[in-house]
Amino acid sequence: MLRKLALSAMAAVLVGAPALASEGGHVEDVAFSFEGPFGTYDKAQLRRGLQVYTEVCAACHGLKYVPFRTLGDPGGPELPADLVKAYAATYEVYDPELEDTRPARPSDHFPAVTSAGAPDLSLMAKARAGFHGPMGLGINQIVKGMGGAEYIYSILTGYTGEEKEEAGTTFYENKAFPSGWIAMPPPLSDELVEYADGHKNDVHHMAQDVAAFLMWTAEPKMMARKKAGFVGVLMLVLLTSFLYLTNKALWAPIKRGAKAGSA
Repeated sequence: MLRKLALSAMAAVLVGAPALASEGGHVEDVAFSFEGPFGTYDKAQLRRGLQVYTEVCAACHGLKYVPFRTLGDPGGPELPADLVKAYAATYEVYDPELEDTRPARPSDHFPAVTSAGAPDLSLMAKARAGFHGPMGLGINQIVKGMGGAEYIYSILTGYTGEEKEEAGTTFYENKAFPSGWIAMPPPLSDELVEYADGHKNDVHHMAQDVAAFLMWTAEPKMMARKKAGFVGVLMLVLLTSFLYLTNKALWAPIKRGAKAGSA
């Protein structure tokens, strides 16, 4: 009985998968450097993504869970300490002790942005990491490596140029957004940001850079977790091999005695 119920449930999920996938919008599969068990963040890309966030996204979206000091941490943008301090000082934060605002310090967090009513981007990539697949099972993320960064990239590059107005609000057609229409106007355009390293600055490259940066803001310890996981798997393999060889050695005399007795 239980087996029949399990098979029925699995069949329902598989049958409903195409419909659910179509309702979720079209998400592009992008080959990010941090994908896979041995992937790592591209420091240069994270720095470019920080620039795109600062010059384009920060006006409407905050990063309230991200401390400025982490911009200098290993595995991230790895900005020098003096640049982290200078960058933090470009933001104003409220200090309860002063009962007034002051320039931010590296120990402060990016300020929240509430005036525009736009979502905070600190955990956006992580929140969307299991977005794909039937019933949110994350099939595309497991099979193709598609996750939150791809979703952000697809939103930024998914505008078709069509617009409509409803109840006094302008909506923009976006093939990656679940409903197909989004209130956020296209934030990127070619050559909107000038990269110091001379990297291509068309919409697709800028979208990849800021998507990678937002993945880092959501998962800053991803590389450390991958390293710990690899060490853990290696230890389990060694332990399994040791137990197998020990078992063979312990049972070998008994097996030989059994064979001799049967002969």
